[in-house]
Amino acid sequence: MLVRALGDNAATFLIIATSLLLRFGVGLHPYSGAGSPPRYGDYEAQRHWMEVTVHVPIQDWYTSTTDNDLDYWGLDYPPISAYQSWVYGKAIQQFEPGAIASFTSRGYETPSSKTLMRWSVVISDILVFIPAVLACRWVFFKDATAEQRAWVLFAALLQPAAVLIDHGHFQYNNISLGFAAGAAAAVASGKEVLGSILFCLSLNHKQMSMYYAPAFFAHLLGRCLARPTLLSKVGAVLRLGFVVIGTFACIWAPFLLSESGALGVVARLAPLRRGLFEDYVANFWCSTSPLVKWKQLFSQQELVRMCAGATLFTALPAMLQQIRRPSKKGLLLCMASSAFAFFLFSYQVHEKSILLPLLPVTLLAPDLPVLASWMPAVATFSMYPLLKKDGLSLAYVGLLLFWAAFTLPDRAAPKERTRRPGRRNCLEDLIADVLPVLFRTFVGLALGIHAAAAVLNPPKRLPYIFDAVITVLSFLQFAGAAMHIQLLLWKQDHEKVH
Repeated sequence: MLVRALGDNAATFLIIATSLLLRFGVGLHPYSGAGSPPRYGDYEAQRHWMEVTVHVPIQDWYTSTTDNDLDYWGLDYPPISAYQSWVYGKAIQQFEPGAIASFTSRGYETPSSKTLMRWSVVISDILVFIPAVLACRWVFFKDATAEQRAWVLFAALLQPAAVLIDHGHFQYNNISLGFAAGAAAAVASGKEVLGSILFCLSLNHKQMSMYYAPAFFAHLLGRCLARPTLLSKVGAVLRLGFVVIGTFACIWAPFLLSESGALGVVARLAPLRRGLFEDYVANFWCSTSPLVKWKQLFSQQELVRMCAGATLFTALPAMLQQIRRPSKKGLLLCMASSAFAFFLFSYQVHEKSILLPLLPVTLLAPDLPVLASWMPAVATFSMYPLLKKDGLSLAYVGLLLFWAAFTLPDRAAPKERTRRPGRRNCLEDLIADVLPVLFRTFVGLALGIHAAAAVLNPPKRLPYIFDAVITVLSFLQFAGAAMHIQLLLWKQDHEKVH
């Protein structure tokens, strides 16, 4: 009703303005590692990368030298993240040189420098993420109703998990997510070369964008194989291959001058030293570890192979579907399926990685109204142990209440459906009935866990019992969502999904 009264353009402006206001509000809260020497946290890592890239020669950015101690928050993201750090470091240096002074700026936490750092994340959203979401809305829902178009924008820009991680905890995930969303929009609109370039930018900003690689590979391969002749099929594959190689070569050029330079960057990007998982992440390995001691039963090499096999096995069905029958919205569904496969089963998963399956789910909000309402709430809940440690409990509660007030009453409840006479899609009806029940059950359990944690002391033998319960409960929700998306790709009528 409000969207119809405002009109499409006014509703778009209001949603974007609200999303920016919430980002500024969350930015007033603490961040990862605030006032916690000697290593502080992710905020200090991002600040330190600016310090390094501004003061250290580019060929030494990923190398341990007297001017670059890799044991203190050494760069471990791909080159575009490093270039971004240099750009923002140069900008902040103009306003507050002490914030990135070599060595003496470690743990630098003045209010003015915090404001500059927070602004850099907001600017990243304005320059990359918001335009990419608008492009996706135009490509995937050009002919949708005004309410549906507003719902896409609202779900993608205001879902609480991404706002809390980037603007609370402090990261720049929305840059890589924005490049990936832009790539999806470009590919879906037939601009395959542009889409390939944008996805390469996403991969080279954060390596976790690899979660989407199977989806883009399968979809683009399916498009190439749909060409009429063998020559055109091979030509299409080769063209995209050259585009990818050329884009990577341009991005990595400063580090390709020597073999040790490129290998040094690659070594910094591989997280194998960190083990199977850290902290409490709502994936299969962490959730089942109380019953199966994976780290004690298997060597690191065995665990890496197990994770790779389980991830590939889980991602494969959606990939095969897109190779066989690529489609616009099928690409987004495959991105969600592939990202869930990586999040649930891959090696060394971080809590923030749940943002990757959330992006395509929220971009498909009109087609997946229950999931688009439900999954951001579950994802935010799953990250509560991390957010609590960062001092973001108040922001967590506020954003979840905001999200619930605007989405859950209308989206999470089962709708009255007109049953078609004769044979009907029993699976579709079953899913539509079960998902809202699961969501209500989850909400009740989540509130119960928070209430218990607020009034009860955990047993001395199990000091992290509440965090573990949050992890297991969230994992079950994510696993259910992943299976639902697989069924959408394979069981529902293709045209209705798209």
